[in-house]
Amino acid sequence: MVTLTPPQIRGLKLAKDGDLSLQASKKWTHRNARLPFAKADCFQERPIKIKFVTTATVGELRASGLLKTLDPVADPDIAPHGITMAAKMWLLKHK
Repeated sequence: MVTLTPPQIRGLKLAKDGDLSLQASKKWTHRNARLPFAKADCFQERPIKIKFVTTATVGELRASGLLKTLDPVADPDIAPHGITMAAKMWLLKHK
């Protein structure tokens, strides 16, 4: 049985929503993440706040087999990552 820390659980939930890719300053988030609109802008829809995980958390999840690289030839430190079936099963058991 794998025991995960709260940042690792947040990383799994983020990866469940979509594939993770490396952004600036060693943060991983979705490829199409957008900045939220300004509060003064009343007439536009407000997108969800950008969530991210750190490179260390992604490395720990990859080492435990809960995340996989989507491009096997690229460097795993910069390649996009996706969630594995084992991670989906873990999330189903531990909501």
